[in-house]
Amino acid sequence: MTTPNQNELRKIAGQLIMIRFPGTVLDAATADFIKANGIRAVCLFRGNMTDSEQLGKLTADLRAVMGPESLIGIDQEGGAVVRSTWVPAPPAAMGLGAANDTDLSYRTGAAVARAVKSLGFNWNFAPVLDLNNNPHNPVIAERSFGAEPQRAAELAMAWMAGSHAEGVACCVKHFPGHGDTNVDSHRDLPTVNKPVEELDRLELAPFRIASGAAPAMMTAHIVYPTLDPDNPATMSRRILTGLLREEWQYKGIVITDGMDMHAIAGRYGVGNAAVRALVAGADMVMALGTTETQNETLDSIAAAIASGELPMTEVQQRLDRLASLALAYPCKPRSYKEDAADRVVMAEGWRRSLTAYGAPARPAAGAQVRLVVRQDVVSDGVSEAGVPAEVVAASLRRLYDVELTTFADADTFDWSALPQDGRFTILASTSRLRYGEHARSTWKPDLHLALWNPYQALDIQSPSLMTYGFAQPALDAVNGWLSGELEATGNAPVPGFA
Repeated sequence: MTTPNQNELRKIAGQLIMIRFPGTVLDAATADFIKANGIRAVCLFRGNMTDSEQLGKLTADLRAVMGPESLIGIDQEGGAVVRSTWVPAPPAAMGLGAANDTDLSYRTGAAVARAVKSLGFNWNFAPVLDLNNNPHNPVIAERSFGAEPQRAAELAMAWMAGSHAEGVACCVKHFPGHGDTNVDSHRDLPTVNKPVEELDRLELAPFRIASGAAPAMMTAHIVYPTLDPDNPATMSRRILTGLLREEWQYKGIVITDGMDMHAIAGRYGVGNAAVRALVAGADMVMALGTTETQNETLDSIAAAIASGELPMTEVQQRLDRLASLALAYPCKPRSYKEDAADRVVMAEGWRRSLTAYGAPARPAAGAQVRLVVRQDVVSDGVSEAGVPAEVVAASLRRLYDVELTTFADADTFDWSALPQDGRFTILASTSRLRYGEHARSTWKPDLHLALWNPYQALDIQSPSLMTYGFAQPALDAVNGWLSGELEATGNAPVPGFA
């Protein structure tokens, strides 16, 4: 076997990374970079998208440059984590957990896949298998199907089966479990310090259950000291090779979470971290940074192959697995005639996930209502930004006389200053952030609409209605409940809401 030269090594390294790039068109410089380095995998984000026509052209241009084994990825989980926001809006995983119906989960996963396949994607980084067993988790929350391992896995696997039936590969995440953290790994390196027996019973269980069916798994940038005290899972040979490959006999793809995330890039350096992840057992590194950091990643991987740190026999196994995924789920767009029917499926999910907490009462038809909402919409970097206050007000105005009051800062907003004029007061929570002590102790709405993070219902001492997300069909479902057409039949699939 001849030794590959530097150019060939870079092209081998290029097949082991997934990149992102800015903009809504494939510019010449990006196309040249992809071709020159043999890149076969790209993840697209909200900033790459405007509408179906533009996105269809972009993915077609990418396929033309990357070839028949292209892997074009998207985070289209549902709820607040969706990149293509104009296609039918899927309910969040926890909403499906609240509805607790595997058939509904299957139909939802299939509908998501039909939409993203029509746009040119063949790989969806969903469903989430994290168990949300920590109410203060800043980044998972309603993205989880629940806290009970067996049921969460069953619902997620039904969703995944629906996607696979429509030809879009899933990637479950974030192995070995991001649910019990109170730190966002986009910002720092979390630790989950639990005995192995407890990890086996909780965090690891859904991944173990899904390991026979999931074509891909995404790693978590989290340290699990009882599994490996020295390395986050993304860079742990003990976890990725010892546990996943050898003990569980996992045959699918292992891809890292974004290596630009601060937990990794700021601590280990992107090139070094990429090599460590591949040596640990990852098949593909998500090199989502800039062209500069992508070049650093490619140089580091090429050097590791040249030195034998990454043996060519192991590299070939990774290339074979990635080729198998691309061939099993070819990147061939389909027509999308099911848009209207799929909106019905999604609306069913949002309606059936509606969950009442604390016996909420409906204001009378046509009542005078004061709506209190934060004035800005925010994203946490993972999710899309929340729903604007005026959109919530316009939705409620279909039923009531609504006066809108907005606040800039929940920690200083004076609830007692609201006029005592007999209006029925509704608080609508439109961010993922939990409330602090000030709001917890002083805010007293008549009804709380928790339109994103359901745990906010535990923060405010009033009856609440939880939607697990803020897409238009969630607001429609709220109106269905307010008008008495609909009962809230969902049950929160996590502790604390009994």
